[in-house]
Amino acid sequence: MMLIPAHHFRDIERKPEYLQPEKCVPPPHPSPVGTMWFIRDGCGIACAVVTWFLVLYAEFVVLFVMLIPSRDYVYSIINGIMFNLLAFLALASHCRAMLTDPGAVPKGNATKEFIESLQLKPGQVVYKCPKCCSIKPDRAHHCSVCKRCIRKMDHHCPWVNNCVGENNQKYFVLFTMYIALISLHALIMVGFHFLHCFEEDWTTHGPIREETAGAQISLHEKKQPLKVSSTECSSFSPPTTVILLILLCFEGLLFLIFTSVMFGTQVHSICTDETGIEQLKKEERRWAKKTKWMNMKAVFGHPFSLGWASPFATPDQGKADPYQYVV
Repeated sequence: MMLIPAHHFRDIERKPEYLQPEKCVPPPHPSPVGTMWFIRDGCGIACAVVTWFLVLYAEFVVLFVMLIPSRDYVYSIINGIMFNLLAFLALASHCRAMLTDPGAVPKGNATKEFIESLQLKPGQVVYKCPKCCSIKPDRAHHCSVCKRCIRKMDHHCPWVNNCVGENNQKYFVLFTMYIALISLHALIMVGFHFLHCFEEDWTTHGPIREETAGAQISLHEKKQPLKVSSTECSSFSPPTTVILLILLCFEGLLFLIFTSVMFGTQVHSICTDETGIEQLKKEERRWAKKTKWMNMKAVFGHPFSLGWASPFATPDQGKADPYQYVV
């Protein structure tokens, strides 16, 4: 089977007869201002719920297995504040990435009246999506899950149940960064916890305490389960603690690798100003080339500030024309 270059489809879209505005029904009434963007996709919702569950599981193990039972209060307070702050920022970034319109093109606007209202100059062409019947800007692609054309669509991520596009790429990058940081933090704490407990409670103190207790308590008391004192490494038994820590270690290692790769890929995509779909399809570059710093500011906002690291700061991307045409 002969492969057709990606730009060939763009050439087909340039033909006037391809638009066929008479086949497009008028677009629906715009949603009320402030309407929340949410994709009703079963797989995406399940993945988003799993993401929150894994972060909350890490919170439970870090707090109730490692930090709260610790005798070093300074260590517990510092690491508790750091981990909870990073986890909060990660979940906040996840919500913003999931509930922010990624840059959806108005659906069903490829009507004759709308095309005439554009007042195109000679030599200008427009692109029409045959799936959602919309006039889409350059660099927009159709998402089969969102059922919309998305401006500067990078990919559809089921973990955030949304497309990663022009308006929410910042939040997705922050989400991957904070997940990688809490994964690394959790792995470091698990390592210190294993070393501390094997040196103290699970090797030396444990057997000595059990032997001393066996010489002093009665036969009836021996049959009772040994209660864990406040000097234990964990409020749970050593086997349960080991299982919880191993699961957290596996989760942290897996997500550290995955999110680090995604973070690096996204930063590279931003710096080169080329989305994942454009790289995959090897589309011809039709937009102006800018510096890496300008590309970063276009995603995270002007000018550089601490707001770049905040999922609550909406980036100021300037007043860009929502429709860009190719001459």
